[in-house]
Amino acid sequence: MFDYKLLAALAAVVEQAGFERAAQVLGLSQSAVSQRVKLLEARVGQPVLVRATPPTPTEVGRRLLNHVQQVRLLERDLQGQVPGLNDNSTPERLRVALNADSLATWWAGAVGQFCADKHLLLELVVEDQDVGLKRMRAGDVAGCVCATDRPVAGARSVALGAMRYRALASPAFIRRHFSRGVSAEGLIKAPAIVFGPDDFLQHRYLAAQGVEGGFLHHLCPSSEGFLRMAQAGLGWGLVPEQQVINELASGELVELRPQQPIDVPLYWHHWRNGGELLNQLTDHLLGTAPACLIAP
Repeated sequence: MFDYKLLAALAAVVEQAGFERAAQVLGLSQSAVSQRVKLLEARVGQPVLVRATPPTPTEVGRRLLNHVQQVRLLERDLQGQVPGLNDNSTPERLRVALNADSLATWWAGAVGQFCADKHLLLELVVEDQDVGLKRMRAGDVAGCVCATDRPVAGARSVALGAMRYRALASPAFIRRHFSRGVSAEGLIKAPAIVFGPDDFLQHRYLAAQGVEGGFLHHLCPSSEGFLRMAQAGLGWGLVPEQQVINELASGELVELRPQQPIDVPLYWHHWRNGGELLNQLTDHLLGTAPACLIAP
């Protein structure tokens, strides 16, 4: 039988990115949390954590975390079925990974009513849409929004729609770098804005324009900061269409190549045995996301 106090310690260390914060969440000393993780490792006969900064789960650790996530959700179902177990004082908290652009645009509107109706608290983990699925593999989220349609083992994926991105820059930036029009040579020399090292959207856009290889770029891991940098003329970048409706209408930002957007499909991944709450959230997203996104 599993000792769920030991599993809770493992989950807290991974979710809180360290032993100290895990101890605060669990109401224990840091030493006690460490001892529980060590005892768990003794029980399974191998390490469950890589002691790094932050700590990361080993392969067996990921399997245990997946189990913990699913047990938490199934316990919620059982509390609803057995009145004596129901504790209405503590709302359910669901960890979900999604890309920053979804968080900055459509996500809140799509899930707001559901969270209110279900008394659900969200703990959002922001990852690029191309790599968010690694959180599912690591077992530290119950669901994720990403650009990959193939689910990890034990999970399902459903298509939500697509986000449309447009290559934009300020008028001053365009005058400075593209006075003779947008060309492949100009795109290489003009600094771009990239969300982070895992963001390859600009690379795909440049490849479609016949540009291969490296290019000058800023790194800005913030959707709001990304937009502000483009407005300030620091570079050009691919921005969600939903985020810049007013800026495009006013001429504050201008599209580099009109009628050549990039559509990024988005998929919702969730555990097969994640309980009724995840199933209900999936049904809700399938009903609300199409109004927020475009057909892929």
